[in-house]
Amino acid sequence: MFRKNGAKKIVELLSRLRVTAGHKFTLADYATDDPFDGQIDKEEAKDLLQQGIDRLAAHQDLLYATGRYAVLIILQGMDAAGKDGTIKHVMSGINPQGVRVSSFREPSAEELAHDFLWRTHKAMPQKGMIGIFNRSYYEDVLITRVHQELLKPQKLPDGPHNSGSFWRHRLEDIAQFESYLSRQGVLIMKFFLHLSKEEQKRRLLERLEQTPKNWKFSMSDVRERAQWDAYMDAYTRAIAATATPLAPWYVLPADQKWLTRLMVVEAICAAITDLNLKPMTAPPEVIATLGEARAMLEAEK
Repeated sequence: MFRKNGAKKIVELLSRLRVTAGHKFTLADYATDDPFDGQIDKEEAKDLLQQGIDRLAAHQDLLYATGRYAVLIILQGMDAAGKDGTIKHVMSGINPQGVRVSSFREPSAEELAHDFLWRTHKAMPQKGMIGIFNRSYYEDVLITRVHQELLKPQKLPDGPHNSGSFWRHRLEDIAQFESYLSRQGVLIMKFFLHLSKEEQKRRLLERLEQTPKNWKFSMSDVRERAQWDAYMDAYTRAIAATATPLAPWYVLPADQKWLTRLMVVEAICAAITDLNLKPMTAPPEVIATLGEARAMLEAEK
């Protein structure tokens, strides 16, 4: 099947799902279902995922030890796309001291009193750390674009807030912000979990029918389905305007959660590998004391 050179084959596929320029980009060109045409089954994917998690843990140790880069992982997608589950599974083998997950939902009064990037900038990972944004500043060019009444609490300066130039400027602000972060040593990876409307319906019904999953259900998830096309348009515009080589988007098929998780872990591992981090060595003054330290420990009664 797929086990031999599985990780390499997945990385090859990811190169086709990686968006680094927005020219002629449209979500309609990207599938939501199995990109491997049945070449990999769920059990095989589970084994490959664990191998990827083990490699990611080693990468995290090196990232922390060198302390030169931070990693920012942004997860976006429609409700029930699998963002929470992806974080839970992909980060299951990671040292929790080296990762921070931030979720951005309805902004607080304090956050609304600042610019729209303020609350996410505060949560940026420090060097040596992995930061995961479950939703992000992109909500301010997605949900606010679909529901423009949400702009009113932001107390924006006078001007047309529903014009093409307003949204273009916001997207330019995001692209420039990400360019700034990249120059400061932040490795940026943005994942759009591309879920079909049919699969979302199935998952929402599952939340209704299975008591242990009732807590996940929100009536707003059902209402928002009426705006599906508007959201797809907003995502297309956002990805097209902000995809760059230093802050790429990965448009991942999300109808099979287990495949999505595998692709996410392989994408992260490949990107950190490309940083070409070198294992740390002790400075000469520390190395000079090793023999003495060994002798002292061995001499203990």
